[in-house]
Amino acid sequence: MTGDRPARILVTNDDGVHAPGIRRLARAAYEQGHDVVVAAPQSEASGMSAALTAVTDDGRVVYTATELAGLAEVPAYGVAASPAYIALLGALGVFGPPPDLVLSGINRGANAGHAVLHSGTVGAALTAAQHGARALAVSLDVLSPAVASAGSGGAAIAVLDSVDDESRHWSTAAELAGQLLPWLLDAAPATVLNLNVPDLPAEQVAGLRRATLAPFGQVQVTVAESGEGFARTVIEASHARPVPGSDLAWLADGYAAVTALRPLGDLPDVAIPTARSAADAEERALG
Repeated sequence: MTGDRPARILVTNDDGVHAPGIRRLARAAYEQGHDVVVAAPQSEASGMSAALTAVTDDGRVVYTATELAGLAEVPAYGVAASPAYIALLGALGVFGPPPDLVLSGINRGANAGHAVLHSGTVGAALTAAQHGARALAVSLDVLSPAVASAGSGGAAIAVLDSVDDESRHWSTAAELAGQLLPWLLDAAPATVLNLNVPDLPAEQVAGLRRATLAPFGQVQVTVAESGEGFARTVIEASHARPVPGSDLAWLADGYAAVTALRPLGDLPDVAIPTARSAADAEERALG
């Protein structure tokens, strides 16, 4: 709640409006009594960062009312736009009153380390913060458990498509996100949290830990083939050793990890040499 009223919450993602994770996240907020609306890409928009892209018809961003399975009480829209653009549209009141808080996720795969720069899930949260809303990005670490460990390389990536997404432990991530909601709604406007949760039953998660960003991401892009005028890339799991206390280290140990992110801003203490004026240059030449 914000004051004595339910919070207005916009739920989005980058996996698409009918992805299983977004339903669980929307329900977690709805069951706490909040005023929830879902607006998410019509199709997958992963890796979009904070890009503002959309399909337009005569200059109009296209969106369609839809219904989430098992969540008919919550209005939902499939939007032909990137997650960050959807967060912007929400802030402008396109889907009803501007949100107090934006929930982004639950993403299929961890968004951890400095690779959050490229995440559409995190990009939506940071864009919401630029417009004064609090935000929480939520991701399920589908690489870590059992054989699909972060150290299993290409096998970890290949195993993802062999698992039915509906069978993953979205409810674990939704439950932890719900526990963070009261704190976040009382936090300063523009506060952004990034939550990564193991794909495990809730009782098997070791706990929730505050984390730093690892200096690398869970996966990396490598060049598989290159030639005259072309390059072909593939995504592989990173083999770097997790830094203690980082989000990837906590995930590797079976913990959920939460990190406070800094919305975009300048660094006023960095000394940068600036171009001298023409008068200064002339004076130096004469001096």
